[in-house]
Amino acid sequence: MAARRGRGAVARRRKAARFRRVALSGGAVTVLVVAFWSTVWPYLVWALVLGGTGGTAWWLWRTDRRVRGRDRLWRQADRVERGRRTLAEMDAMTGTEFEERVAALCRRDGCTGVRRVGGANDNGADVVGRLPDGRTMVIQCKRYAPTRTIASREMRDLLGARVHFGADLAVFVTTTRFSRPSEGFAVQHGILAVHRDHLGLWNSGASLLSLGEVNGGGQGDPRHRTRWRQAYGE
Repeated sequence: MAARRGRGAVARRRKAARFRRVALSGGAVTVLVVAFWSTVWPYLVWALVLGGTGGTAWWLWRTDRRVRGRDRLWRQADRVERGRRTLAEMDAMTGTEFEERVAALCRRDGCTGVRRVGGANDNGADVVGRLPDGRTMVIQCKRYAPTRTIASREMRDLLGARVHFGADLAVFVTTTRFSRPSEGFAVQHGILAVHRDHLGLWNSGASLLSLGEVNGGGQGDPRHRTRWRQAYGE
């Protein structure tokens, strides 16, 4: 018990000593400032001005960043919603009309030599053309009901079409979803798989090549949404 009281007394003395040192230092600084006020005051004023300016600039930067962040998220959400609204129009198209719409989107993105080749004996391709970077592409279009699923065999047919046309890139565009095996097959073989969610993005302004950043990223699930936000962080 006596030992604990002794340690407590030592701690109190040390605390009191630190307080006295701080008080003495503060008093010394105050004395010096008063003694040399005519010399020091311009520097103090400038320090206050610079500190206030810096604090204001930091606050404005943080506010601007938050506003821009909220605006970016709003624009992303609006882009997705607009894409979903216009997908209803695609659902009502004929197969040929859907192929023409896909070809029009390619031309909008700066692709050249775009033409529709779908129909009988199309060798697994519906649209062919050249990307803005000069690479050739072949596209398979499937306007299916949203409840249907693209099977792996259809993805294999597109791979054969890429070989047949000697294309650099194969793209599969559909109004529905891919099965997990077909999505995995696409990623494994470098096929750009544009499912319903990504078609909505493309239709509402995203470029075809930008969709490659989220290829195989899921179809409306949290994993896809996270990768989409990363790709379109802006």
